[in-house]
Amino acid sequence: MSFLQEIQQKRKSLQRSTTIVTTTTGERYVESKNSTLPPIKLESNKYGFIVDTKPDTEPACIIENLLYLGSQDAVSLENINKFKFTHILSIGIEMPIIENMNDNLHTKFLPCLDLPETDLFAGLMQDAFTYIKDAKVTNGIVLVHCNAGVSRSASVVIAYLIKHCQMKFDDAYAYVKGKRACVQPNSGFLKQLKKFCE
Repeated sequence: MSFLQEIQQKRKSLQRSTTIVTTTTGERYVESKNSTLPPIKLESNKYGFIVDTKPDTEPACIIENLLYLGSQDAVSLENINKFKFTHILSIGIEMPIIENMNDNLHTKFLPCLDLPETDLFAGLMQDAFTYIKDAKVTNGIVLVHCNAGVSRSASVVIAYLIKHCQMKFDDAYAYVKGKRACVQPNSGFLKQLKKFCE
């Protein structure tokens, strides 16, 4: 039996497989490799990110008495009271609803998809910087969060350190990574942050 015949024989014994494809708009499709049928559209969550299922409740202190970084799980009444948060900046995901929340808590939502092609500097960063600056002027403490506290919110915090603490990209990234080990902005965000530092 030739090598080609062996491969063809093995291929017949392989199981059929399907792949779920998520587009940049959040639409989901099931594709089957051996099917001549078009992809089947699934109900879509339209989030633009992978849903985080493991609680991550502890925010990282980036600048004492000013700036914290965390996931959506860090947004809780317990943490608001424990860390004395006065401002919550939500990047790409609305702040979770909190019962008995302090009326003096300031909140802001900035839309942002966690995709390499998302332009962080087309308004988002300036809005975030202004929000943090306004909190600083009033001696406020800001929690910046996204879904997992890994890419979008981490990018905002790194950019803040570059601009307002005059840090180089490598130093700002290493500093934030040292405070929150899971930090990993997507490849497009990393390129934009490096360029921002130039």
